[in-house]
Amino acid sequence: MPHAVIVGAGLGGLAAAMRLGARGYRVTVLDRLAVPGGRATVFKQDGFTFDAGPTIITAPFVLEELWKFTGRNFYDDVKLKALEPFYTIRFDDGDTFTNQSDVVAMRQEVARISPDDVAGYENFMRESEAIYKIGFEKLGHVPFLSLGSMAAIVPELLKLKAWQSVHAHVASHVKHPKLRMALSFHPLFVGGNPFRATSVYSMIAYLERQFGVHCAMGGTGAIVQAMVKVIEAQGGEVLCNSDVAEITTSQGRATGVRLKNGERVAADIVVSNACAAHTYNNLIAGGAQKRWTKRKLAKARHSMSLFVWYFGTNKKFENVPHHTIVMGPRYRELIDDIFENKILANDMSLYLHRPTATDPSLAPTGCDSFYVLSPVPNQDSKLDWKALEEKYRVAIAKRLHETMMPGFENHIVTQRVMTPLNFEHDLLSYKGAAFGLEPVLTQSAWFRPHNKSEEIENLFLVGAGTHPGAGVPGVLSTARVLDLVVPDAEAFAHARS
Repeated sequence: MPHAVIVGAGLGGLAAAMRLGARGYRVTVLDRLAVPGGRATVFKQDGFTFDAGPTIITAPFVLEELWKFTGRNFYDDVKLKALEPFYTIRFDDGDTFTNQSDVVAMRQEVARISPDDVAGYENFMRESEAIYKIGFEKLGHVPFLSLGSMAAIVPELLKLKAWQSVHAHVASHVKHPKLRMALSFHPLFVGGNPFRATSVYSMIAYLERQFGVHCAMGGTGAIVQAMVKVIEAQGGEVLCNSDVAEITTSQGRATGVRLKNGERVAADIVVSNACAAHTYNNLIAGGAQKRWTKRKLAKARHSMSLFVWYFGTNKKFENVPHHTIVMGPRYRELIDDIFENKILANDMSLYLHRPTATDPSLAPTGCDSFYVLSPVPNQDSKLDWKALEEKYRVAIAKRLHETMMPGFENHIVTQRVMTPLNFEHDLLSYKGAAFGLEPVLTQSAWFRPHNKSEEIENLFLVGAGTHPGAGVPGVLSTARVLDLVVPDAEAFAHARS
């Protein structure tokens, strides 16, 4: 059996391991952290369970297909629960917009805010569906390995008006500022600036409506644990505390990896689920790259970073829903400060996650588990997060106290903070960017690092930094692209012999 070594046990690496195992490869997954999951890792603290990263499942069919590919049923291993409503957006003046599956109720929400925008909203949703059918169903699993393959989809991109930003697309249909915010913020879920991210990401609105917003019972970590079990059942192994120092090569071909402890693991193919920039900057043995050079990666646009505060309380806050978006007083100006000006603004917008609203098992009886997330500049900002960490946490606490949870700090019994430094040093994310390359048109498809390395034979990439991009459905889809660029084990072994 040809041996596949996978660097990184994030969702992309684990999905790649499942697919390669099903195709006959002997698989070894190596991760430097103590537990698998990468950005989707889980930590337990004082009886509370916290998902470190992704919390929303918007395309369960991607997981269903992955499990089916291995000959299993996803729902035998993981229980998903559909959330209704999906989430509530709270504007700075206290008004709200509740996003939900009911088409009539959504039309009423739009009409309540701006009756004149109902027709425009419905036109936007029709276009969102059309974009999904091309951008996700048709192009999401296609490897773009040549400029010609990119040129071939130019007519489709023109049809999608992909040169527009998501916000420009939304603004062409609805006029009210609140609706423009409510319908355009989604690129932030995948590290994109709504005013620069290609309008292909307008598909998220339809994706939510058509397939719902779900959470995994037991947390997103339950999906990670189930993936590991499938890999082990296939005969593969997932080895944590295994820090890869380099991907070894010989005559332009990947031959395995060397760990920081000096151990070498030989491989027939290597799949990197590490940050694409980290892979090319730090893991490739033997010298400079021709395309993804350090200079090119330094000049590229990278996503924002995140400040995440996890905390548990000794009481339940029943008035707080599972998902809430707390908008600040500024929208475009704040996003400009994060992405363009690279400064830490005095105001903020927040995502508040209370998973115990749906799954009480994530906290002790009578308690709640939370995390609150604030988009912040990546490390191009040169911000001193060691000095700023507590000051910013206090500012977030003040914002939550004033808007949704008065007096909540008196009930905190455990807490932890993640800053851009953690993304940079613990997750090895280049510049502390939480989602890899920013999803603008000129960094999409062929313009992203390819799923199959252009320069090193038998080296492949999965994860947020390659095609199709970040977000749980996107990252899982990067592993599906491998089906088209990695031969089956039998064919690989035959060609090798």
